[in-house]
Amino acid sequence: MVNSDNVIIKLTFAFALKIVEYCELLDENKKYKISNQLLRSGTSIGANTNEAQNAESRVDFIHKFKIAAKEANETEYWLNLCQMSKSLPDCKDLIEELTHIQKIINQIITTSKAKLN
Repeated sequence: MVNSDNVIIKLTFAFALKIVEYCELLDENKKYKISNQLLRSGTSIGANTNEAQNAESRVDFIHKFKIAAKEANETEYWLNLCQMSKSLPDCKDLIEELTHIQKIINQIITTSKAKLN
């Protein structure tokens, strides 16, 4: 596990590991295109929240979290597609975990924007 006291860093890292495992299941089902898209967006959430920790300014911090939010939205799309497909493994738990992460990211953005004024 990532060595950090930062909750969002821990959550997004753990989520990325679960996405990797789920994408391995998709690969076993020969769903390579969906797997690739989900792997990229699902792991990018954590990469961007991690990068935000070394932002050059509050504006840069917000920008990086907005990118993480966009990646989370794309990940939500791919997970919903997988969940609705009858031929793919269940991912309900991933969707629930992602929803929790999205709420935290949106709160961080809102709070950080308020501090700009």
